[in-house]
Amino acid sequence: MRRSEPALPGVWRDDTRYPQVTHIEHVARNAGVSGDWPDWTGPHLVERLAERGITGPWSHQAAAADLARSGRDVIIATGTASGKSLGFLMPAVDAIDSGGTVLYLSPTKALSQDQLRWITDLGLSAMRAAVYDGDTTPEERSWVREHGNYVLTNPDMLHHGILPRHGAWSRFLRRLRYVVIDEAHRYRGSSARTWPRSCGVCAGCAPATVRSRCSCWPRPPRAHPPRARPG
Repeated sequence: MRRSEPALPGVWRDDTRYPQVTHIEHVARNAGVSGDWPDWTGPHLVERLAERGITGPWSHQAAAADLARSGRDVIIATGTASGKSLGFLMPAVDAIDSGGTVLYLSPTKALSQDQLRWITDLGLSAMRAAVYDGDTTPEERSWVREHGNYVLTNPDMLHHGILPRHGAWSRFLRRLRYVVIDEAHRYRGSSARTWPRSCGVCAGCAPATVRSRCSCWPRPPRAHPPRARPG
């Protein structure tokens, strides 16, 4: 990082390369505020995370997890690489341990694959995570519908592959506890309009248990969440 710093001011001053850069501001680093694992966090998850050097959550992770588990819709609006994934993983694992299911949406296949690798590497016995997208084979799709409890997909696949066949997904949807919407600030147009329909279908299958969550990083956060609301 230090090696690249001297070159950056010169790059930014080159109007022919980056004319959109109009201001440079140096923001002082702030110390993180640690939190405690929520009382309901499964010891197996805490153990797996400790093996990876994560001995406790940051305060925003614990707060988001508690709110989601209490049934509140949550938007996590923090910087890049600030641990938003752990904020929604804690209630997701708790739901799955109780027999529930989780639907994870991301705007790109690569992000879903990254999340899948991270979840799989944790080695949680009850977690049956799987990607359901255009690259998923017919045999794999059948397995995901029948056995998956943490399904990672994208808005297009949700709109064209899951919602029109919600009857075939009844096993999954009846037990749905959380809808995780990652990179929420990137959804526009038809992707954002899919949300009310998805929430409506999910609410019809599991009206007492469905919870929605969003994760986004830009500031100010109020300018970015879409206007779609569950119901």
